[in-house]
Amino acid sequence: MTSKFSLKHIGRLIIALKIGLVLFLAYKVLVVNDGDFGMPFDNRFFLFVAAGFLAQIVDGALGMAYGVSCSSLLLYFGISPAVASASVHTAEVFTTGVSGLSHLFLKNVNMKLFLKIVIPGVIGAVVGAYLISDFFDGDLVKPYVSGYLLLMGLLLVIKSFRPIKPKEEVKRVSLLGLTGGFFDAVGGGGWGPIVTTNLIFQGKTPNETIGTVNTAEFFVAFFSTGVFLFFVGIDSWQIVLGLIAGGVVAAPIGALMAKKIKPKALMLMVGFLIIAISSFTIYRTFM
Repeated sequence: MTSKFSLKHIGRLIIALKIGLVLFLAYKVLVVNDGDFGMPFDNRFFLFVAAGFLAQIVDGALGMAYGVSCSSLLLYFGISPAVASASVHTAEVFTTGVSGLSHLFLKNVNMKLFLKIVIPGVIGAVVGAYLISDFFDGDLVKPYVSGYLLLMGLLLVIKSFRPIKPKEEVKRVSLLGLTGGFFDAVGGGGWGPIVTTNLIFQGKTPNETIGTVNTAEFFVAFFSTGVFLFFVGIDSWQIVLGLIAGGVVAAPIGALMAKKIKPKALMLMVGFLIIAISSFTIYRTFM
C-alpha cells in the first residue's frame, strides 16, 4: 500500500480537504449567515494572531500542545471554554494542514508509521467528537489523562540522558492512534502528547515521529471539526481567523525547527513540556 500511496498523495489530499473546508465555511458565513460573522472584529484580533503563532511554533517543533496552548491563552484572554474549544478545533485544521505540508516537504514523515496511526486516529476523533457534542463532559477525563502523561513526561526526561536506540517497529501503534484521536476530541487536546510521547518513548526517532504525527493530526482535526460543526456550530470568526493567521505563519518555522534540533534535545524538551502541561491541567482541576 505504501508504494501506491506516496507523500505527494498525502500532500494533495491535505490541499483538497482544506479547499473543501474553506468553501464550506465561506458558504456558511456568506449564504447561511448572510455575512454575519457572529462577533465584531476589534483590536483583540491581534491577540488571537499572537496566540495562534506561539501555539503553532511549539506544536510544529515538538509535535504537540497546539490545542492546550491555544486554549490556555484564549481562556486567559477571557474567552469562554466552549467558544475556545470550537475555535481551536476549527483553526487547527488549517494550521495542521500547513504544518503537515511543511513536514512533507522537509521529508520528516515516515509513510509506514503514518498509515498505521492516521485511520485509527480519525475513527477515535469522530467517536470522541460525537460523544462530547451530545453525551458527556470531556473535563471529567482530563485529570486521568494528565496523570498518565505526567508520568510519561518524567520517563522521557530520564530517557533523554541515555543513548538513543532507534526502533523500526513499535508496539500497538494503531491502538495508540485510536486513543490519541479519541482523547484529542473529548479533552480539547491530546493527540500530540499521547501519540508523540509514546512513540518517542518506545524508541522512534524524535524528528521523524514529530513530522509524522503532525501530518496525521491534520486528518484527525479535519474529521473531528466536521462533527463539531455539524452538532455545535461556530460563530467566533474573529478568534478562528486570528488563530489561523498566526498558526499558518508559524507552521513552516516549527517544522524547520523539528528538522534541525538534535533528537536528544527534542526528547528533553518534549518531556519538560509534557510535565508542565500535565501539572498545570491537574492543578486547574483540583484548585
